[in-house]
Amino acid sequence: DRPEIKEVLKKDDRFLTLLKDVYVESRDPPVQVKDGGGEHLPSKQKEKRLTKLGHLEALDVKKVSKGKISLVEALTLLNNHKLQPQIWTAEKIAAEYSLELKEVNSLLEFFIPFTVHEFPKETKKAITSQKPKMLT
Repeated sequence: DRPEIKEVLKKDDRFLTLLKDVYVESRDPPVQVKDGGGEHLPSKQKEKRLTKLGHLEALDVKKVSKGKISLVEALTLLNNHKLQPQIWTAEKIAAEYSLELKEVNSLLEFFIPFTVHEFPKETKKAITSQKPKMLT
């Protein structure tokens, strides 16, 4: 209904012909490599240590960064601490695996390995032979 809008929507052949004559060509500037004069940035290489896996060596990685442990090592040290807490103290674990004492204390506090209990067969029989009580 408004004439301004109709004016905008109308094609103008003069502008179309001018637009067809426009050609844009662009090129990237050549890349210049700055010469640092022999200076090299220090490469960030982490210090690695060999893992202490024993007979589970084939199950895990061979090297880990200092301050970290592999999954198999974590399970091993948690189990060692659980079985012999007097020998495998937090201080000994920290020294043995190149860890910080604060992190080892947190690990020992919050992660506890499971214990598997097997019930004797007689107990299983006794449990299954009981008659279920009727709820009233």
